[in-house]
Amino acid sequence: QVQLVESGGGLVQAGGSLRLSCAVSGSIFSIGTMGWYRRSSGKERELVAIITRGGGTKYGDSVKGRFTISRDYAKNTLYLQMNSLKPEDTAVYYCNADIRMSWDTGQNNYWGQGTQVTVSS
Repeated sequence: QVQLVESGGGLVQAGGSLRLSCAVSGSIFSIGTMGWYRRSSGKERELVAIITRGGGTKYGDSVKGRFTISRDYAKNTLYLQMNSLKPEDTAVYYCNADIRMSWDTGQNNYWGQGTQVTVSS
């Protein structure tokens, strides 16, 4: 089995910073693309940022220049550094990863349970 566990969410004032982490555990052969998504009240889930196995990144337009995605390959952990936070960044943030459990299986897509980020004005 595979688990993705997010941490680091919380309440912060506008202009502040938070760092989210997503630890991947379980039977893992390799991890491909990893990403952060968010869903705020009344809105559909949206892309925040993704990072490929090779380190390529892509950001949602609303977070470009403020958020930075990174990963620690040795620790199987994904990070999201969020700076200059705005009230509109308030949402539940979800970790996502493409994971292969053994050499002879394909990749499956997994989600974490989410962590709440609240930015007060």
